[in-house]
Amino acid sequence: MLTIMQAIHRYLENTKLARSSNTTATYSFAMNAFETCLKKNGVDPAETPITSLDEGAIGWLAMELKGHAPATEALYLQATVGFYEFIAAEKLHSPNLPRLRLLVRQRGRRTGQRLPQFPREDIDSVLQYVQSLPPTTSSRDENQQLRDLRDAAFLLSLADTGLRVHEACTLRRGDIDWNEGRAIIIGKGDKQAVVRFSSRSLAALKAYLAARAPLDGASGKPLSSLPLFARHDKGAGKKVKPITTATGRNIVDERVRQALGDSSEGKITPHSFRHYFVTTVLRASGNLKLAQELARHSNIAVTQRYAHISDDELDKGYHEIFEGPKK
Repeated sequence: MLTIMQAIHRYLENTKLARSSNTTATYSFAMNAFETCLKKNGVDPAETPITSLDEGAIGWLAMELKGHAPATEALYLQATVGFYEFIAAEKLHSPNLPRLRLLVRQRGRRTGQRLPQFPREDIDSVLQYVQSLPPTTSSRDENQQLRDLRDAAFLLSLADTGLRVHEACTLRRGDIDWNEGRAIIIGKGDKQAVVRFSSRSLAALKAYLAARAPLDGASGKPLSSLPLFARHDKGAGKKVKPITTATGRNIVDERVRQALGDSSEGKITPHSFRHYFVTTVLRASGNLKLAQELARHSNIAVTQRYAHISDDELDKGYHEIFEGPKK
């Protein structure tokens, strides 16, 4: 007889095949929380048959998650509902799914809308910093020169394309249409999409790849198959290996710290550059539909979160109305 824990392992293996690594990790955390919750309520997942699992257990989980952020609670409950749906679809058990969803609605908190927050001027400063890095003259610092050029191209690409960090990290040289200034990618939800590059991001990419030419040429592989952003560390050696999402986050952390000081570390994340991109499009065009399409938001309500007026603009408008123009 299959136990609850064995069924959870099957569920996570299935999730790994269909979802991104980030989603898989989140679902794994959710299932760990679910297992802990079951144990607290006298149900041992390693010994209890899956057929004994009651849908009421999700109510226990909802209560256990009250100490977490509402968004985390919603994600963990969603993952757990997915587990119940999985065991029903695989005919491992026959839970009452309508009752399950009712319990989630009754006991789960609704996540409130949060306006995207990011320091626009600070991102501008970081972009200016990486574009002004001086060239390295010493041959011993060849890898540092490549890292400087790569990081400038990477951050400008994030800021001017709206790419998510994992999308940028998986780009290959052959994905870029240099004449059209765009790339076709497989984005969120396994959807094919077109991403457009600005002149400054293309110029930075060309400068980086030109400096990397000897390394790429010695790889023995077709240039089109090589990663657009490569590692330049002792571990990579002379091989052309793609950067990981962890490296992408480290690039942001390091350059933010260098440009703005130690106190700014963590203030700007890779996703901050996506916020920067969407807001730039809206500020320049005022076109919500255009911003939605360029950002590849499936729901325009997500884009609308960016269409708010800044505090400075509100202050200016208020004082112009109530105080009149300054004399």
